Amino acid sequence: MPRYFFDVHNGNRHHGFERDDEGTICPDFEAARVQAMATLPEIGRWEIPRDGDKQAFTVLVRNETGSIVYTATLTFAGLRLNGDAS
Repeated sequence: MPRYFFDVHNGNRHHGFERDDEGTICPDFEAARVQAMATLPEIGRWEIPRDGDKQAFTVLVRNETGSIVYTATLTFAGLRLNGDAS
């Protein structure tokens, strides 16, 4: 089975790139695509509350030869409407 690598980029941080050097064995490309889609909400779940109301997370999926075969982005935008939310 092929190994895919899931690099994560957080567009709001200066050093917001995490390279996946280990990879994950997936049965095929479709399984890797689904894994990328499942990864993004999980990242957002933990990172969005830490870093504020404007976030963008991208997963770059590489195959065993290092070619990017899929990319997906999750964005979050929160907007306070009443000034002081106390």
